[in-house]
Amino acid sequence: MNNDNSVSEVRTSQSEPKRGQRIFTYKASTLIWLALYVVEILIALRVMLDLMAANPESPIVNFIRGITSVLLIPFAGLIGSTTIGGKVLEMSSLFAMGVYALAAVAIERLVWLIFYRPRRQAATVTETTTSEHHNITP
Repeated sequence: MNNDNSVSEVRTSQSEPKRGQRIFTYKASTLIWLALYVVEILIALRVMLDLMAANPESPIVNFIRGITSVLLIPFAGLIGSTTIGGKVLEMSSLFAMGVYALAAVAIERLVWLIFYRPRRQAATVTETTTSEHHNITP
């Protein structure tokens, strides 16, 4: 009589990639975009207030013009402004919005280039061992 006993064992293990670097890169990217949105909204408000010929003595107009004047210093006098009936269209402000958007894209890409480490495929290791026992009983 032949009695075959065969034992098979399969073990699988996976290694998970590190998440810390991906989270840092994502948060830095989000912070860059948030800063761009704030800058763009403030400059757009300034342009709209100038187009509506808002009262320059108003505290909110003074506040927005005060903050945005710092942001627009590098662009002052770069492009002339158009004035029609007391309403001003500052072309340099619109140009500044484009430059700030391009700078934010470049900085965000640079952050991803420097700090991002791509997610590795989860390594799957499969070990299979087989042992056979042959017992012959008379």
